[in-house]
Amino acid sequence: MLEWIATVVGACALLGVAFFVVWRPVRARLRATRYQRARKEFHQQRERLEARFFQLASGSGKPRGLRWISCDFDDDVAYARDRQTDELCALVAVTIGFEAVEGGVMEGVEAVGNLRAATAVFRREGPRWQTDGRAIFNLNPTEAIQYYQENLEIVGQELASRP
Repeated sequence: MLEWIATVVGACALLGVAFFVVWRPVRARLRATRYQRARKEFHQQRERLEARFFQLASGSGKPRGLRWISCDFDDDVAYARDRQTDELCALVAVTIGFEAVEGGVMEGVEAVGNLRAATAVFRREGPRWQTDGRAIFNLNPTEAIQYYQENLEIVGQELASRP
């Protein structure tokens, strides 16, 4: 009886090891396929996402005392994976123009008119890409991923062709 139990336990352990050996490349292939599909869908939805980003960000009241007047999106995209949730993110460099809110704390500040560099954050939720209008100021997408490296892992970058 003891020999039978030892055989069953050994077989289960062997199956467990075999599963993990086989699962790792399968999981990597699944992630690669998911990433390729997500990239394609990001480009299909990008115009809608950029408009939604500007709508949400400009309506957020941040930074305080400033009104968003423009937001130019770079063509390059950096993709990252959230280490805890496995959620994909797309980060795009943006250049934002502000003006002071009349009667606000920033009125009369000369630097208000300076363009600001930031990174727009988009995240994949199910089959669709979403945004909450979050901008990471003073960091480009690669720097943002490095800054949040405990939470984010880079999975790819698309660099627009330059003339």
